[in-house]
Amino acid sequence: MELLSALQQFDHRLFNRVFRQGERRMIRPLARALSHSGDGYLHVLVPLLLWFLGADDLMIFCTLLLAALAIERGIYWLLKNSLKRRRPQELMPGFRSLITASDQFSFPSGHSSAAFLLATALWVVYGGPVFAMYFWATSVAMSRVVLGVHFPGDTVAGAFMGASIALATASYLGLA
Repeated sequence: MELLSALQQFDHRLFNRVFRQGERRMIRPLARALSHSGDGYLHVLVPLLLWFLGADDLMIFCTLLLAALAIERGIYWLLKNSLKRRRPQELMPGFRSLITASDQFSFPSGHSSAAFLLATALWVVYGGPVFAMYFWATSVAMSRVVLGVHFPGDTVAGAFMGASIALATASYLGLA
């Protein structure tokens, strides 16, 4: 229990540092936009764009994305509603988040998980320079901390979960 307490204290300190960095001009509007981009729209728009561009392996990508998302959303919901970690606004006296979260609990970050799942699925199927997608996924995760709805540990866990589920699903489908 001492280890968990130490990890939580570290998570709170790191949260305060990142949140304060968001006070710089233009950081919070950018964080809002990045957070919104992680609402799930790209999980539909990316396959549509790939279809429009005539990308190879579109059906493989869509199969991987749909299967991995089905698994990820189930695990995410189960963890979030079993562990019931409260959000920063509820745990830190006098603190107010900058946006209202879409659900009650904090761990793991669903935005981070879904963003890293999409980035990893793109990497598995298309390879190449997907640095931009991982940069986007990392930015979505950071935006959730800057906006005050997640602790850093929530986003790290979400990122690990999303990427791991995408890789495991790809392996099961014989893609990795």
